[in-house]
Amino acid sequence: MNEQGSLLTQPLRPPSAGRTVLYLGLFVLGVVVGAAGALLQGAWFPGGLLLALAGEAGLCLGGGWATGGRGGAIAPAAGWIIAVILLTATRPEGDFLFGAGGGSYLFLLGGMAVAVICATLGQGRQPGGRDVRLGK
Repeated sequence: MNEQGSLLTQPLRPPSAGRTVLYLGLFVLGVVVGAAGALLQGAWFPGGLLLALAGEAGLCLGGGWATGGRGGAIAPAAGWIIAVILLTATRPEGDFLFGAGGGSYLFLLGGMAVAVICATLGQGRQPGGRDVRLGK
């Protein structure tokens, strides 16, 4: 039997300083990809929208694989969502970045769906050791 117990019964450990910096870097990259996608999707409609969503998906999946957990996919997704929501707000002068067209709504809703899908597909922590498989 595993002396440490199940992963669910172990106490939570704070992330190391290197992992915290990695998550912060992924968050900042999510902000950059969100801002770039907001500009790209409106400039070149069908291709720009697909390229912006593919860039977000690549960043979220790559972050999940780089960290080996779902947190690596959630950090850039959170940065993307915060950047896009801040960019949708109108300014006092009446300027705005997103138009009221269908492409903007596809970018917003599609990007949130991509973020959820990538966070779901991210690798969770798996128990290790000999006693992982039943019957062994």
